[in-house]
Amino acid sequence: MNIELSVFLIACTASLVLARPQDPIAIVSQESNIEPDGSYNYAYETANGIKGEETGTLKKATSPDTSDVIIAKGSVSYTSPEGNLITLNYAADDENGFQPQGDHLPTPPPIPPAIQKALDYLLSLPPSKRR
Repeated sequence: MNIELSVFLIACTASLVLARPQDPIAIVSQESNIEPDGSYNYAYETANGIKGEETGTLKKATSPDTSDVIIAKGSVSYTSPEGNLITLNYAADDENGFQPQGDHLPTPPPIPPAIQKALDYLLSLPPSKRR
């Protein structure tokens, strides 16, 4: 019983330490602009090295049954706890969705050669025989 109480008290103390208010980080620079058509851009930088920027552009509809959309491009960068600069570049649009890019993002393993050969063979078949 005493061990359980001790563990409980340690957990409570740890949660109080972790929940303490953090010191605010100063904003070094900030700008934003919003146009009447909905397009926009913004950028910011904080005193601890976090930077971000984004541009949104109006894309006019190409057909009467679709609506105008805003497409966005931007980036965010910061320094990881290990001291590495992390940069995330991204684009978002109505055709391809959100597309992040960065060296820190996981990537799928390469396709084994035998499977790639089979896929290439299947793609070479006429459409009626691909079943």
